[in-house]
Amino acid sequence: MKSILLLLMMAIFSVAKINIVTSITDLASIAAAVGGARVEVIAIARPDANPHSVEVFPSYMAKVSRAALYVKSGLALDGWADGIISGSRNIHLFITDASKGISVLEKPTGKIDASKGDVHPDGNPHYWLNPENGIVIAENIRQALTTIDPTGAEEYSKNNTAFAVKCKSSANQWKVLLAPWAGRCMLSYHSSWAYFADWLGIKVPMNIEPLPGIPPSGNHLAKLVAVIQKEKIKFVIQEPYFSDDAAHFLAKQTGLAIIKAAPSCDGTDMEAYLRHFDIIIKQISSVKE
Repeated sequence: MKSILLLLMMAIFSVAKINIVTSITDLASIAAAVGGARVEVIAIARPDANPHSVEVFPSYMAKVSRAALYVKSGLALDGWADGIISGSRNIHLFITDASKGISVLEKPTGKIDASKGDVHPDGNPHYWLNPENGIVIAENIRQALTTIDPTGAEEYSKNNTAFAVKCKSSANQWKVLLAPWAGRCMLSYHSSWAYFADWLGIKVPMNIEPLPGIPPSGNHLAKLVAVIQKEKIKFVIQEPYFSDDAAHFLAKQTGLAIIKAAPSCDGTDMEAYLRHFDIIIKQISSVKE
C-alpha cells in the first residue's frame, strides 16, 4: 500500500508544472515557447488594455503567490507589477526583467519633468515589437527557468533554440513582404511602434500624441496633415485603447488608412507572439501604396 501511495505521489510530482506570471501577454507567449510542457503561464495585463496603467487587484497577488517565476517587462512600463509582487508575499518568487540586453530606443536626455508628458526615463518600453528582440527576451527567460529548474535545462535550451530559429525565419519573411515600405513613413497614436518601425526601416516622423499621454490639439492635427501630405504617409497604427477620433479626422483629410492593432498579442499560447506580427504585417501589406 505504501509503495502504491509513493508511486502516486511521484507521478503527481512529475507532472507538476512551473507556474509563470508575466506582466504582458507577449512575454507569456515567449515563456510558453521556452518552457514548453514544463510550465503553465498567465499574464496580468489584457492585450486590449493600456499596459502602462494596470489596476492592481488581490486576485493578481493570489496568482503570483503560487508562481515560481515572474517576468517583468521593465523599462518602467510595468511599475504596477511591484505592488502585485509585494502583495503576493511570495518569498520564493524568482523575478527576471525581460528587457535585459535590449538596445533601448528613445532614451530621453536632459531634465525630465511634466512638461514632456508621460516620458519613460529609461527609454521606450515597447521593445518586444521587434521580433529580433523576442530572441533576447526568450534567452532571458531561458536563463531564469534554468536557474529555478536546472533539471529542465536541456529542454529549455532546445525550446529556446527552436523559438529563435522560427523567430529569425519569420522575421526575414516579414521584411521581404514589407520591403516596399522601407525608407517610407508611418504614423502611430502613441510611440508604441518605434521598435517595430525601426526594425523594418520605416520612419515615424510624428505621433498623433504631441507628447506621451497628451491628446492632440487642433494645431498639432494641422501639422500632422501637412506631414502626411509631404511624406506621402499611407497608414497609421491606432492602439485600440486610445481615442481614434484624431485618426479618423486625419483619414478624412488625407485618405490615410487606419490599422487598429494592440501592441500586445492576443493570447498566451506559444504561437501568439509570432501570430501577432503575422496579422499586423498582412494588414500593412494590404495598404495601397
